[in-house]
This record gives sequence, structure tokens and C-alpha cells, in this order.
Amino acid sequence: MFFVMLALPALFGLTLVGEGIYQMAHYDRGWFNVGLGGVFLVVVAFGYFFLRGVV
Repeated sequence: MFFVMLALPALFGLTLVGEGIYQMAHYDRGWFNVGLGGVFLVVVAFGYFFLRGVV
């Protein structure tokens, strides 16, 4: 059940990264979405390790 709590935020972060890559492929500004998605994924990973007691 613990992994299910992290699945939705991780998918949201991956969606932001994917949308940014799509925008960059069409010569739009997508760096913000890629950066925001990356930060979001790092926060999710940190939360996972924090709740598991590793950090």
C-alpha cells in the first residue's frame, strides 16, 4: 500500500517532464516543465526514503 501512495505523485512528475519534452520538440519553452517535474520527482523520492527511515 505504501507504494500506491507514491505512484500518483510520481506519475504527475513524469507527466510534467513528458509535457516539457513534448514542448521542446515543438520548439516551445519546455524547460520549466522539465525542471519542475524533475524537482517534483526528487521530492517524491526523498519522501519515500524519509518515510522508510533511510534518511
